[in-house]
Amino acid sequence: MLVLAPYFALRGWRRGEHSGALRERLGILPTSFAADTSSAAVGRAGDALGGGAIWIHAVSVGEVLAAKPLVEGLNREFPGRPIFVSTTTETGQRLARERLQSANEIFYFPLDWVVPVRRALRTIRPALVIVMETEIWPNFLREARRSGIPVIFANARISERSFSRFERWRFLLGLFFERTLQDAELFLAQSEADAKRLVSMGALEDRVEITGNLKYDVEPVDIGRFGAWLETQTRQQERWPVLVAGSVVEGEEQAVLAGYDAVQRQWRRTLLILAPRKPDRFMAAGEIIAEGGWNTARRSQLNLSKPLGENTDVLVLDSIGELAGLYSLADAVFVGGSLVRAGGHNILEPACFSRPPVFGASMENFREMADQFLDAHAGVQVANGEQLGKVWVQLIEDNAMRERMGKAAREISERNRGATARSLKRIVEVIAQSECRSRGAAANGVNAAEGNKKGSAA
Repeated sequence: MLVLAPYFALRGWRRGEHSGALRERLGILPTSFAADTSSAAVGRAGDALGGGAIWIHAVSVGEVLAAKPLVEGLNREFPGRPIFVSTTTETGQRLARERLQSANEIFYFPLDWVVPVRRALRTIRPALVIVMETEIWPNFLREARRSGIPVIFANARISERSFSRFERWRFLLGLFFERTLQDAELFLAQSEADAKRLVSMGALEDRVEITGNLKYDVEPVDIGRFGAWLETQTRQQERWPVLVAGSVVEGEEQAVLAGYDAVQRQWRRTLLILAPRKPDRFMAAGEIIAEGGWNTARRSQLNLSKPLGENTDVLVLDSIGELAGLYSLADAVFVGGSLVRAGGHNILEPACFSRPPVFGASMENFREMADQFLDAHAGVQVANGEQLGKVWVQLIEDNAMRERMGKAAREISERNRGATARSLKRIVEVIAQSECRSRGAAANGVNAAEGNKKGSAA
């Protein structure tokens, strides 16, 4: 801990983390956290303890967005319980503070060392921990089990790529994973394939259930102040068509620009909004665009009281949390992390606005979802920038096809809703069972103490 603390401090400073981030990672949480748990009001009838905190861990942006309907549902189910949300990344932290305002506290997840984990658990004293998707931290799971705190993995998934890596190392890691996964109380898997992989990796079969993908339940976000300003600018300047390339990762910028070039050759007033997935690509993406000869603007440098530059070709969205709403402005979209081996990203965000998603071949993290869209002709898969350009041109030229595909995409999004309700039902049951056991143990302790007193008196 002493050796690595300076490294985490320097990394946090470079990423713009707040001054207390390192302390939180070391499990040293503000005293207000303990106050929240001790002063929690009694909840609705049936809320067994009426105050035990619920701790939700959402690693980064995608998990935070998926957690939003779950946090809102938990607040309705347990209005008297404090809800704590932890993240791992700085971008996830910023988005959680913006989107999950109903949470009592938001902080950084402790490093998976025994001392920080124990400190955090002692301070929060959660009745339940919910881990979004599949962040498997062995020390945390073990310490939670020893403390009698159930851990539920919600929206759990194991991608094809991750499972293949596990299979290669099963001879070495199989027993370790089996012991670790069995420390969890319950896995609420996204799909049957995810459930089978979890069981194969060592999770107990009777602790794995299929509840669906929470991301289908995320409501379309508001366009926001920036989106409204940009909509006005594109209308006044007659900028058309508008292309949105979201969650673009390293190695995809050139392909997206090649697609944009194909569209711009036919429609000179085309505007491309390019949103890098990670902040560390904001500057690099701008440099790549400038090297290609296009005029670029960065969201962070825009003055919303002034018009967008008439000659702007590409707008780099170097902000967090604004992408989803901007899909509503798009005439054609691309969802990144899919033209290189990154596993793909969430294609539901454009689908919510009836925009058919275009994506690459690497969709291991969203394979079932991608297959649904392709089977329903609600999305298009491309292999490179040249194909991306052709698909964009086709969608823009053929209004009927674009609207038909957009409608099918929206229908898939709406048809698969319900995972939040199913997950909440099981979470409520686990809390009730856990607290029933706690009351039983406490009663046994009292009876044993009384028996000892009587024996001493005799």
